[in-house]
Amino acid sequence: MAAYILRRFIHLIPTFIGATLLSFIIIQLAPGDFLTQRELDPNIQPESIARLRAQFGLDQPTYVQYVLWMENLLKGNLGYSFSYQQEVFGLILPRILNSLYIVSVATILLWVIAIPVGIYGAVRQYSVGDRVVSFLAYVGLAVPSFFLSLIAIYIILQVKFKYGIQPFPVGGMTSSGFEQLDAWAKFQDIARHLVVPALVAVSNDIAGFSRLLRGQMLEALGQDYIRTARSKGLAERTVIYKHALRNAIVPFIASIGGLLPGLISGAGLVEVVMNWPGVTPFYLDSLANQDLYVLSGFLSITLALLMLGNLISDFLLAWVDPRIRYY
Repeated sequence: MAAYILRRFIHLIPTFIGATLLSFIIIQLAPGDFLTQRELDPNIQPESIARLRAQFGLDQPTYVQYVLWMENLLKGNLGYSFSYQQEVFGLILPRILNSLYIVSVATILLWVIAIPVGIYGAVRQYSVGDRVVSFLAYVGLAVPSFFLSLIAIYIILQVKFKYGIQPFPVGGMTSSGFEQLDAWAKFQDIARHLVVPALVAVSNDIAGFSRLLRGQMLEALGQDYIRTARSKGLAERTVIYKHALRNAIVPFIASIGGLLPGLISGAGLVEVVMNWPGVTPFYLDSLANQDLYVLSGFLSITLALLMLGNLISDFLLAWVDPRIRYY
């Protein structure tokens, strides 16, 4: 196992270099750069633009910029933001932490809700409950998360206008006067703002995960070893959870590698619609401003977590499925 781990880490080095180089080149393919928009400002002299371009290294070829960026990355420096005039890590860390609130809660809800729902659908196939859950799952898969966000905002506002109460906030991460609250009150305020974005963000995933698990469970329950286990007199609970579920869950264990980058990649357009100060709005602003090192820094962190997550997935697969061995 130690030799396998060492080989995997050695293979990750060229993978990381190739992926970061490719992403760096793709970002550079966009016409112009950060200072191109400033050139249209008549109040900025061409000499100032040229000086800033030399200062930021934008006058160098792409491969030279990449080598310089990689040298800084090896020193733990993700680069310097053009727009904010700050180090990239200090800029993206608060946004990542904000997104973690939504994504971590959504991930917990995904596994807590989707697994029982998928098992229920397989064990009670074609029952009324299974048909209702299937219908809701298809609706959840068909409706985009950003549209669900708009629907949630509309419903909450209609309740407020009609009954004079607002169960949950519909925008932002905190209320006014947040800084004057004590620690417990701050926690409650963020939790109230978190309910709607987290539920909306996880709705599509719950629908897809539960349907896939239902299919895997149905396939597992039809295998010979399940009939053998039942004929031996094992309790139905043991047959379902120890034998069928353990084999049905294997494909989902393999997908755990995407959880780590998913934790910092934000909740997508849900953050934009709900005005949540997370990764996605900040990333879109950086993309519009062609803030090269913010984009590259965030992609490099995501890539590193993806490779680490895939390595963890391999070990978990070997633990869940005894037929898998690494040498």
